[in-house]
Formats: sequence, structure tokens, C-alpha cells
Amino acid sequence: MALDPNDSRPPYQQVAAQLRAAILTGKLAPGDQLPSGNEMAQTYAVARQTIQQALRILREEGLIVSRQGTGTFVKARTEKPVGLRPHLEAIFQADDVAIDFAGFSGETLAGAIQEPLDKIRAGRLTPGSISIRVLIPDTDREWGLPCLQDGLKDSPAFRERAAAIVSRSIEGMAASVGELQSLGLVPKATFEVRTHPSTAHFKVYILNRSEAFFGFYPVTANEVTHKGEQLKVWDLLGKDSVLFHHTRGDDESLGGAFVDQAQGWFDSVWGSVATSLAL
Repeated sequence: MALDPNDSRPPYQQVAAQLRAAILTGKLAPGDQLPSGNEMAQTYAVARQTIQQALRILREEGLIVSRQGTGTFVKARTEKPVGLRPHLEAIFQADDVAIDFAGFSGETLAGAIQEPLDKIRAGRLTPGSISIRVLIPDTDREWGLPCLQDGLKDSPAFRERAAAIVSRSIEGMAASVGELQSLGLVPKATFEVRTHPSTAHFKVYILNRSEAFFGFYPVTANEVTHKGEQLKVWDLLGKDSVLFHHTRGDDESLGGAFVDQAQGWFDSVWGSVATSLAL
């Protein structure tokens, strides 16, 4: 539990990251009591104020709760809006990392995995395998949504613009994951993309087949420019969508049922109507 001297983050952020990982990977279970502030200060060889700053971060993330006169406890997990990034980064501390994503472009996923991939390059994370599968709409087919505001018609120009965004996000992730294997930093790393003949009305992230994050794409009026042409469209904007977190528990919980159904849906589309996209 010592801090990494090569980590550029302040000590309180490093402590928060280690405790967060322990919570999200189940080493600290819901209801478990954390050691006292003095005990953790001795364990991490930091000032008690550093521990207090770390715990404040975890309280703000909804991972722990402090009870006056009793102590600090891991909060019970519930299906509520949460941040994806801490959970995504935590699974990269496992030996095997599996991420399935279905959505509009993969742009948010590309941003969220950048930090753990950088940590692997720096030698601070050492997973044995990485498997990432991405499922997105086919930009070569007509779309019902997004569509032009005038007449609700498909827009080839908008699809061409969307294809460029997809290409940047997907190719960047594919190159980064492939580099990790070519450099020998990860023994086995795969990145696959398939397209499907439908519109993405929601996005879902499935992490190690044990957690799922789900969010809707609201239909929003938007105006974009492509090759000098102004396009007024009904767009699917999901960058700031609220994500709901579902996790597999020890019992037959609703969270576990959601994860199973999400994984089943993803696998069914992946193995039936989805087509491989050449990278």
C-alpha cells in the first residue's frame, strides 16, 4: 500500500486511487469499515490531513460514508447516477481486462481509457490481457436518427461527418492497445469493432462482465458544419448523459440481472447482425 514515488499525482490523490480500487474490485465490500485516519496515515506514511483529503474525494464520489463517533464505511452500492472513469480505471488493476461498449461513436470511451493505458506504458499497471469490443451504428446505411430537422430525412453529409469522428476515436484506441502488445507491455491485447444496421439510442459499458453503465442519448436540436455546409439536425448527444451503474452482487440482485441482460444483448448483436469494421 506504499505510494508510488514515480507517480506525479499528489499523495492524497494516490491514496484515494488505491482505496477506490480496493472498493471497486471488492477487496473492500459494502459495509466494511475503513481503518482509522491515524492507522491509514501510518500505513501510507503520510500526514493525517492527507488521508482526510483522500476520504473527502471518496465521499464526494459516493463510495464511502462517515458516521460521527463510529467511523468511515464503504457505502452500499445502488443503481444510481455515478461517474464511469474511476470504475473503468479500477478494472485495469485486474489481471484480465474486458470492456464491451455499445453506443454512437466511442469518443467518450477513448477519453476514459487514456489514463490507464498511459499507466501501463509507464509500468505502473501490468494487466495480463486486454480485450475491448466496440459496437457502433453503420455510417454507410441510412439513419432514422440523427436526421435533418427539415422533413426528418437522413443526411449523408452528417453521416460522413460522424464517420470521421468514429474513425479518430476508434483508430486512436486501436493503435494504443496494439502498441501495448507490440512493446511487450501486455501479453495479449485485442481491440475489435463491429457495426450494426440500427441507430444507437443508448450507450452501455460492460466491465469485466461484472459491472454495467447505461445511459440514454437524448434527442437534441443541433447545428453542425460539414465541408462548408450548415446542417440543422435532430442529434443524439450523449457526452453528458447520466450513467446508471449496475453491479453483480453476491446474491441474485437486480444489479446482477441487469449486467447479465446487458451482456446477453451485446453478445447477441455482436454475433448476429454486426459486421466487422476494418481498422
